[in-house]
Amino acid sequence: MGKTPVPKLNIPSAFDKITDHWSPHIAARVNGQEVRLAKIEGAFEWHRHDGVDEAFFVIKGGFTMRFRDRDVAMGEGDFIVVPAGVEHMPVAEEECWIMMIENADTLNTGENVSERTKRSLPQL
Repeated sequence: MGKTPVPKLNIPSAFDKITDHWSPHIAARVNGQEVRLAKIEGAFEWHRHDGVDEAFFVIKGGFTMRFRDRDVAMGEGDFIVVPAGVEHMPVAEEECWIMMIENADTLNTGENVSERTKRSLPQL
């Protein structure tokens, strides 16, 4: 029985392939979930994801996860899960590299479809 090759991805080096801010790229697919990488800078938009949680891990830099009732400062190595249905808005004063874990059919803008919505994500 032949062995299927398992692709390996160096996460920090993968960010070299990402040129635009707020443009998630798929690093891997795992059990119906996607591991997505993105460079962020500036403010995103308020949004929520009904029915699905969204996880964020900071690879490089930092950002603030704004919620309607508080802000959470995120630095390198920090991890946060935004529960389903909770409005949030990531804001990065300077470029920040993040990893997200979410359902494969989750839109980056959640329930709000806008000019920032990415329907077809590139694979790294």
